Amino acid sequence: IQIRFSEALTILPFFTPAAIPGLFVGCIIANLFGGAIPVDIIFGSIATLIGAVFTYRLRSCNRFLAPIPPIVSNAVIVPFVNLPIPLMMLTVGIGEVVSCGVVGLILQTALLKYKNVIFRSQRTV
Repeated sequence: IQIRFSEALTILPFFTPAAIPGLFVGCIIANLFGGAIPVDIIFGSIATLIGAVFTYRLRSCNRFLAPIPPIVSNAVIVPFVNLPIPLMMLTVGIGEVVSCGVVGLILQTALLKYKNVIFRSQRTV
């Protein structure tokens, strides 16, 4: 079971769509420099992208649903890179629940107080 505290950042699309490409590219870079195998670099990054897009789409729903997309996308996609699949789904899923579900919601709660300052729109008139 891997608990990656960086997975808590998957909560950021709840606040801004700018986090979607940031998470995707950041995942690619981290996997490249972290020594991941090519298939993990590709599919792990795609799982992060899918999770980020659906987290953004759920932003108008209950805020506690925000960690669900990255948990599900990683638990379903990442195990296909490694075997045995059912065991990997279980262990990846548990790690994602802790990283995204617990730590991510703590981060979300902390950021909610400052969302209008940190994530304000930079529109020009």
